[in-house]
Parts: sequence; C-alpha cells; structure tokens
Amino acid sequence: MAKRQPEGGQDPVVQRIRLRYSKRGPMRFTSHRDFARAFERALLRANVPIAYSQGFTPHPKVSYASAAPTGVASEAEYLEIGLRAVVDPDDLRVALDAALSPGLDVIEAVQSPLNGGGSLADRIDASAWHLELPGVTPAEAEAAVRAFLDATEVLVERLTKQGKRVFDTRAAVVRLAVLSVPSTPGDVPSEVTEAPCAILDLVVRQGTPTVRPDDVLSGLRVVADLEPPVPPRATRLAQGVLTAQEELVDPLAADRPAVVVGASSLE
Repeated sequence: MAKRQPEGGQDPVVQRIRLRYSKRGPMRFTSHRDFARAFERALLRANVPIAYSQGFTPHPKVSYASAAPTGVASEAEYLEIGLRAVVDPDDLRVALDAALSPGLDVIEAVQSPLNGGGSLADRIDASAWHLELPGVTPAEAEAAVRAFLDATEVLVERLTKQGKRVFDTRAAVVRLAVLSVPSTPGDVPSEVTEAPCAILDLVVRQGTPTVRPDDVLSGLRVVADLEPPVPPRATRLAQGVLTAQEELVDPLAADRPAVVVGASSLE
C-alpha cells in the first residue's frame, strides 16, 4: 500500500475543501470526538489526499466549525480540509459519503480559497433550529413562548467545564415561534410517535457562552413551567451570518460555484 504521507516532510496544502454534513437518526448521539475519529477513518477509506501538519505527530488538516452538541440532530454541520493534491469536490463528496456510516451524510463540498476569504467560523454567528415537544399542545407552547419573549431576561443555570454558570437565554434568541403542524399521529415529524407535538422555530445568536436549544427549553421551564412529558428533540436546520432581515447567509455561499477543471479522481 502506498504511504499516505511523504517521508521527508509533509506536502503543502494545494487545495482547501469545505464540507456540509448532517447527523441524522441514531447518529445524532455521536459525540464530536467520535465523529472526528470516524471522519479521519473515512478519509483513509476514501483515499483522500489529505494534508498533514508538521512535527513528530502529524495530524490531518481538518478544522471544524461550531459542532452540534451530542444528542442533537443537524442538517448543517461544517468542516474544512486541506489537501496535498487537487480533486474534484463532488467526487470527494461522493467518496466520503460512501465511507461514512448511514446517518452521517456529506451533503455538499465546495472549494475555498487557499489564502484569504476568512475562516468558516467567521461566517457563522447564528443558527436555526426546530424543537419538537412531544406531549405538548400548540396552545401550551404558545403561552410559554409569549412568556419567554415578554421577559426582559431569562436566567438559566448550566454545568460547564468551568463549573456552574448562570446566563441569560433571552438575549441570544432572535426568533422563537410555534409552527403550525398537523395533529394526526402519522403526520408528527421525525421519530416522534406521541401526539400532540408542538414544534418550535428557533433562531439563536452564537455568543459566549453559546446558548443551546436545551438552554432555551430550560428558559421556557423557568418562565412558564413548561415540561414536556417526553424528551424533546432538537434539529439544527441552518447556520450562518444573520442579516438585518433575520435571515441566515449560508457559510458556503461565497465559495460557490466550485468546479475544478482537470482534477484527479478519487477512484
């Protein structure tokens, strides 16, 4: 088998590719560390010419942007890889998607500039979510949402690596509303089987500390004593820069289109 890295030092990065991927179904319980290990194995199985860092313990050139918490589904996770050979982005997407487990799906791959253009993190300051609340009626959810939005601040407590922290969830919430959904059990979204099931549409700014969906749910419990009888389910739908019209600009938008003429194949 050919060596993945050169013996006399690491080859330089000649191409950068940004990927959008999803975590679906049971794979939402994959931790960020577990995903990183799975992704590095997928790079090897797909024969991706990944570049490596310098030093005694070279690491693949992979950088992640704002990974979703463990247990949360997502349609909008992002990472960037540096390559030591030029490939076609769509061939790369297909190869990596096949090498990952079902539920970890590579949705898009675009080429980004080698220099300049900013990092992926520079293009993300907010995220959009759907929060499913099995066993909660839309009317109950509406009342809780009104109480949350009418409050000047909603303080919650969370255990962090630095210990317990109290912070305001209200200031981070840009939009919080109850979606209209069918009431028949067969039409309840995702894997939820209980009806009724209220669904919240949430847009939240990503600051320090980051306000997560479970923090907003804690805030609803604080202001309205809303406690779903079944564990809620959160799905991240989008990330990006928030405009004045409260729309999210896709982090990959500035990099499209990404066509590499004469690129080598991953076959």
